[in-house]
Amino acid sequence: MNAVQPIFLLLALLAEVLGTVGGFGSSVFFVPIANFYFDFYSVLGLTALFHLSSNLSKLMLFTKGIDQKMIVRLGIPAVLFVVLGAWASRYIDSRILHGALGVLLVGFSLVFLIKKNIVLKPSTRNALLGGSLSGFSAGLLGTGGAVRGLAMAAFNLEKSVFVATSALIDLMIDLSRFFVYWNNGYLHRHDLGNVPFLVVIGLFGTWLGKKILAHIPQETFRKISLLLILLVGLITLGSWVFAWVPSSQEP
Repeated sequence: MNAVQPIFLLLALLAEVLGTVGGFGSSVFFVPIANFYFDFYSVLGLTALFHLSSNLSKLMLFTKGIDQKMIVRLGIPAVLFVVLGAWASRYIDSRILHGALGVLLVGFSLVFLIKKNIVLKPSTRNALLGGSLSGFSAGLLGTGGAVRGLAMAAFNLEKSVFVATSALIDLMIDLSRFFVYWNNGYLHRHDLGNVPFLVVIGLFGTWLGKKILAHIPQETFRKISLLLILLVGLITLGSWVFAWVPSSQEP
C-alpha cells in the first residue's frame, strides 16, 4: 500500500474548498493534482470515491437549494453519458480530449467574463447539451464539473441553488461511474489508504467552503466561478502540452 502523502492531502483540501466556493465540485482541481501522485486510472477511481463524500456533505449543507427541473434536464443526460465516458476511457486516447476540454473551458469562460450581460436561457436543449458533455467528460477524464459549472454559471443560477443542484447531479454521476470503474479495475488496493483521509477532507472542505460562500455576493460568485473555470482550462491545456511533449520526441 502506498504511503499517504500530507502535501497531497492538503492540496485535496484546497481543491474541495475551491470546488465548493466555485459551485462545481472539487474534481476539476483534484484530478490535475492527483495526476502528479497517481497513475491515470487510480486517479479516476479515487476521484469517484472522494466525490461521494464531498457531494453528500454538500447535500446536507445546501439541501434547500436544489432545482428539481435542472436535475431532470441536466442530471439525467449526465448520468447516461458518464457511463458511456467511463466505458470509453479504456479505448480513447485521453490526451486528445484533455486538449479539447481545455480549449472549451478557456474559450467559453473568457466569453462570459468579457461579455458580462450574456446569460444562457436555462432551456431544455441547453441543459441537455451541458449535462451530456459534463457526464461524458466526467466518465472519460475524471472531471466534468467545469463543463456543467460553465453551463450553470451561464444560466446565472442563485449560488445556493447552483451548489446544491450541482452536488446532487455529481452524486448521481459518481454512483454511476463508480461501478464502471470498479469493473474496469481502476480501484487499486494500494491506493485505498488515502480513502479515509479523503472522506474527512470532503466533509471538512465542504463545511469550510460554505462558510466562505456565505460572505460572497451573487454577482461576485458568478465571476469567481468563471475565473476558476478559466484557471482549470489553462491548467488542463498546460497538462495537455506536457503530456504530448515526450511523445513528440520519440523516434
